[in-house]
Amino acid sequence: MQKRKRRVEHWQVISLYLFLYDVFAVNLAYLLALWFRFDCRFTLIPQSYLNAWIQFIPIYTVISLVIFTGLKLYRSLWRFAGYSELLRVTAATIMTGFLHWLGITTFFQSMPISYFLFGMIIQFCLTIGIRFSYRFVLLERSRREKLMKKKQEKNILLIGAGDAGRMILRDVQRTEFDVGRVQCIIDDNPNKWGRFIDGIPIVGGREDILVNVEKYGIQQILVAIPSAKAEQKRDILNICKETGCELKTLPGIYQLVTGDVILTKMKEVAVEDLLGREPIQVNMDDIFQQLKDKTILVTGGGGSIGSELCRQIAGHEPKQLILFEIYENNAYDIEQELKRKYPELNLIVLIGSVRDSRRIDDVFEHYKPDIVYHAAAHKHVPLMEGSPNEAIKNNVIGTYKTAYAALKSGCQRLVLISTDKAVNPTNIMGASKRLCEMVIQSMNQISQTGQFNLLPQLWSHTWNPIEEIKENNVKTEFVAVRFGNVLGSNGSVIPLFKKQIAEGGPVTVTHPDIIRYFMTIPEAVSLVLQAGTYAKGGEIFVLDMGDPVKIDTLARNLIKLSGYKPDVDIQIEYTGLRPGEKLYEEKLMAEEGLKTTPNKLIHIAKPIPFDIAQFMKQVEILAEASYTNSTRIKEIVSEIVLTYREPEKVTDKIEKQKIQKLRESKERKAEPISVAGGVN
Repeated sequence: MQKRKRRVEHWQVISLYLFLYDVFAVNLAYLLALWFRFDCRFTLIPQSYLNAWIQFIPIYTVISLVIFTGLKLYRSLWRFAGYSELLRVTAATIMTGFLHWLGITTFFQSMPISYFLFGMIIQFCLTIGIRFSYRFVLLERSRREKLMKKKQEKNILLIGAGDAGRMILRDVQRTEFDVGRVQCIIDDNPNKWGRFIDGIPIVGGREDILVNVEKYGIQQILVAIPSAKAEQKRDILNICKETGCELKTLPGIYQLVTGDVILTKMKEVAVEDLLGREPIQVNMDDIFQQLKDKTILVTGGGGSIGSELCRQIAGHEPKQLILFEIYENNAYDIEQELKRKYPELNLIVLIGSVRDSRRIDDVFEHYKPDIVYHAAAHKHVPLMEGSPNEAIKNNVIGTYKTAYAALKSGCQRLVLISTDKAVNPTNIMGASKRLCEMVIQSMNQISQTGQFNLLPQLWSHTWNPIEEIKENNVKTEFVAVRFGNVLGSNGSVIPLFKKQIAEGGPVTVTHPDIIRYFMTIPEAVSLVLQAGTYAKGGEIFVLDMGDPVKIDTLARNLIKLSGYKPDVDIQIEYTGLRPGEKLYEEKLMAEEGLKTTPNKLIHIAKPIPFDIAQFMKQVEILAEASYTNSTRIKEIVSEIVLTYREPEKVTDKIEKQKIQKLRESKERKAEPISVAGGVN
């Protein structure tokens, strides 16, 4: 059997070199000691001393190498040499020095005391020097590399000289990574101007940002003002984005409270930070009580809103969470996420369509949900303009079938996800969502009054067990929640703009004056959950979303936040309004008023009265028309939703007048009326 060749490691080669060096060093040390003792002149050294040294050399060499080996001076990683290695070299020097004195004095010649002292000192310097010089070379090389990097590292401007700013500053200064160097600090408090934090000057307020970015050659701006109001932060960020610097911000004040204020917690500035509206605050205690130990069904649970609903509901200890989704990939993704985060959650994931009567009825019959959040819908405006019958089938008829199943099964509450596009709709998607609201209001009235005979058996609706509804005697509450565009949701402009920017442009905007209301996904879901706590039945809840935002401004801000210049690095192209699209969206119809709720940012639209019996007959006609793919579907919808009109070609002047009226209407204050339910 052939023996495997033994490999000589690099450290063993280094140890051999050290071994040979020590043979030379330990003897040279005591020779130099004699030389120093006699005035650095070899001719003055007595021959007897020199003979004793020569005779003792072989013995002392063996003694020294044995001691050095025993103290592991040939097996240490000298690039990491430290206090332990220093102690072992010192111990080796003392031990060999003592044995040198004992051996040479006993067997050869008594030597001068200075000989032993000088010998030990020189030997220590020679043995420790060669070993620590390796680490010194590495440290020096590292120091020079850091100096070179320091010349190239980012110059940082820190905004905020409060507690959060101080924590971020010190974290930057002590971090092991080359993140950059804070050159100056900005703070709006004049009392702090001209003073220093850890040697870094506070150079002025927000109006001095641009000047100091140029003065100090700033490449990165850190915004550490978590307690600032949204409007204040928006104004500061609007100034910062004009600098072209990389922007990072501390997400929220909760990090200051928990002490979790570190550089790694800072995030890239997002477009929603520039909206300038305070995030909606909800009473999570009320929501917790509403959801705890309840069986909850979320239709469309794999979508942007539906999946976030599932995330927040999962954290409030429901008895069972049922996720109903037609697209299996989305359903699988959110299922795996919830299983990881909430292993104890009783989660049921079902595939199916709200248009399928048998399927939706079977789900309600089998699981008996207490609360339903109906998020399943077609939402893409231009696509629905090309397939209007599908919008009616999925949105209107799907909502009716879901509401019908909820009513029949004795569900406590159903919350419909609606949209501001339902107000004076100019597209079939918005009109279909207005019809969904009317279905919900009608169902609530029927539930409260027991007029089940008004419920039609729609086209493709497999059965209509009215008697079962009469027998359960449960008054289901039906409400709707209306909000604007959701930042980052599927089909929203933000992901599209980011993709276009990543591809080098152009960024496409339909019209330079088009405006929209925006909110974040967590805000939208908070509103939906809060609506459940305020619901009495029949309400349409509306979020105060602040001022509308121009899509053109949104696109330009996103380009700047990506480090480019609009119309220079990334072009903006105006493509014209798409089918069914209008320049502005409204939150309320002219006939609707506002009622306040305990949350000042959430309002209730006063229901518009209509003939429910007639409406149900119209829904029956609408269902038959959609399932036969009628070419008159838009005309039929316009006969039911009187505010629906297909978009007309109007001049920019007229549209701007409408926008101005919309802005003026926002200034009117809502009448403070207590929360009331039902359909008037």
